[in-house]
Amino acid sequence: MSFVHELRVRYGECDPQGIVFNANYLLYFDVAFTEYWRDRIGPWDDMAQFGVDAVVAEANLRFRAPARFDDVLELHVTTEELGTTSTTTRVDVRRDGELLVECRLRHVFVDRETWSKTAMPEAIRERLAAPAS
Repeated sequence: MSFVHELRVRYGECDPQGIVFNANYLLYFDVAFTEYWRDRIGPWDDMAQFGVDAVVAEANLRFRAPARFDDVLELHVTTEELGTTSTTTRVDVRRDGELLVECRLRHVFVDRETWSKTAMPEAIRERLAAPAS
């Protein structure tokens, strides 16, 4: 079971064709991922206690159907892969059950002082690997 975050498309997020401008999906994914993280791990800033941060290293999107102004979107978030220094998250955007956009985000863990890649803290790994509630 995945974590679900809902949001409503605002007028300013649409392009002249009346559909969500493609770059805005990255903003949607960031919001959904942050709420997923809060649910699984806690507030994003709590990573400081581990001396790490996580940065987006890769984003892959597949557009299937457009979303429009005032649509209520469900962003289904799941951890797909846990590496040594990274995590891959899948985000499916749905409207009334219809799959609109598929995304995979890969975050890499970095040392907060040097910004060099570092291992994922075990406490974070355990929480991301646990079955969704």
